[in-house]
Amino acid sequence: MERREESQGNSGMLARAAENDRMLLRGAKEKGRVATVGAFIRLSGPGWLQSAITLGGGSLAGSLYLGILGGFSMLWLQPLAMILGIVMLSAIGYVTLSTGQRPFRTINEHVNPVLGWGWAIAALMANVVWALPQFSLATAAIRQNLLPGLAGSDAASALWSKLGIGIVICIICITITWCYDRGSRGIKVFEIILKAMVAIVVLSFFGVVVKMSLVDKGLNFGQIIRGFIPDLSLLSSPAKTFMQYISAVEPGFQQFWTDKIVGQQRDVMISATATSVGINMTFLLPYSMLKKGWDKEFRNLAIFDLATGLLIPFVLATSCVVVASATQFHVQPATGILEAATGKIDAAEVPRGLLNQYYKIAAARVKYEVGDSILAQISPEERDKLIREKIDNLPDADKRMAAMLVKRDAFNLAQSLAPLTSETFSHYIFGIGVVGMGVSTIIILMTINGFVVCEMLGVESKGFVYRLGTVIPALGVLAPLIWTGGKAQFWLAVPTSVFGMTLLPIAYIAFFLLMNQKRVLGDNIPIGGKRLIWNVLMTAALGLAGLGSLWSLWSKLKYVGLVVFAGFTLLVVVGHFLRPPAKQTN
Repeated sequence: MERREESQGNSGMLARAAENDRMLLRGAKEKGRVATVGAFIRLSGPGWLQSAITLGGGSLAGSLYLGILGGFSMLWLQPLAMILGIVMLSAIGYVTLSTGQRPFRTINEHVNPVLGWGWAIAALMANVVWALPQFSLATAAIRQNLLPGLAGSDAASALWSKLGIGIVICIICITITWCYDRGSRGIKVFEIILKAMVAIVVLSFFGVVVKMSLVDKGLNFGQIIRGFIPDLSLLSSPAKTFMQYISAVEPGFQQFWTDKIVGQQRDVMISATATSVGINMTFLLPYSMLKKGWDKEFRNLAIFDLATGLLIPFVLATSCVVVASATQFHVQPATGILEAATGKIDAAEVPRGLLNQYYKIAAARVKYEVGDSILAQISPEERDKLIREKIDNLPDADKRMAAMLVKRDAFNLAQSLAPLTSETFSHYIFGIGVVGMGVSTIIILMTINGFVVCEMLGVESKGFVYRLGTVIPALGVLAPLIWTGGKAQFWLAVPTSVFGMTLLPIAYIAFFLLMNQKRVLGDNIPIGGKRLIWNVLMTAALGLAGLGSLWSLWSKLKYVGLVVFAGFTLLVVVGHFLRPPAKQTN
């Protein structure tokens, strides 16, 4: 009885808060544009929640590797991907606020139940999968940057340290997440905390770039500005800054390095695109708006909220990481690798993960030279001995190329910045930013999962079921037992991003169709030029997501990926014919 009364009280508070927001908007519109913008800023919220999830380990990893591989030339990619993502998110918001209906049910009834259930299941999977790297990322930042004394002196103590820190992070995240189920005041507290965390992330990385610009060499802002001009040639050719190093390689092996770089560039470009807008973000937006009691009077606010609360923080944070990474790592061999490979320093002085990556890349170059057919004719022991001898005798130009392509993480970046920004500044500021990214993303993943579970069970997004759903991503606390490898685990954010990319078009297709259905939107359906603009922009966003999805399936699963795609398409067709006739909502 007490819980029912509490639930009814929370619902009443939400209704009153929504009505107060509506009155504020109406009053501001009467006063003019400046007052309206002021009201928009005051009432913004769901867009900032989107920022909190997209500024996570995937965006950090994507930004870092864009800088390593492309220098400043790939600065354009993430802003463009985010702008197209916001187009689709705006469409999702438009449909939701125009109908006032919960999208999962609307898609099942008016589009296709296979798409609806695929959307929910994919979001659920993404929430659980993505929680793992976020826990690992935040735990690693605390142990390496903020509280190195907790790192542990041996394997057992290190493992318990990771688990202990993870449990503390988990408790904090669950506590904050459950604020979202405490009525309008809880939602307000929740949004304020997330806005603060997003601000900390942005200011941390922005502060690093400002600090870098004040040193003797400074930053080349002309090149940085040019980096925001799209360059699609990077999908088929290496960044121009690599060419002088490729040309130094013997002609017979230049194609190997060209293909190697282009392959890495494509993977990182796809992963960076995938982490701009993930499928779980498309689930969060409509339900966070409905939770606040918004309706069609709030449509302009919703678009403004996405443009300011999502686009601006995302572009600032990711661009700063790209700039820092490009400055420190682009066409630069990983520190100590060449010296260790030539015996000038002890290999023990170089992080094992970086050295292993170098030997893996160099081994691929040797296999390219010798040929798989010849290597298959000798024993494994002889093969390993031959490859190692040839790696040691590779020309310096090839060794340099291999050392350039070693993947470095945010903690390597913090160390490399120490001489420029002071060790304390680089380690603590970067550490705070990375922890903020990981923790804020975990909180939002938990929030989304509560929505998803409630929708799949057909209950309101509140109470015991909602809270139970939010706890599922807490399985990520077991990340130290599942994902091992120290700093190398940072790279695991990239294949996870590719996984998310293959699922994103499910949501895009569903809402593209809803935006063009008269029986769903009724008089709210865009007409004339507005409808044309909506469809052109949505087609561009859907095309980018579709190409990324197909490329991800092919590059990771080959023909199996195409079979999966064909199978899902067949299910969609069957679902279309089995769907019962829908009623007009407006």
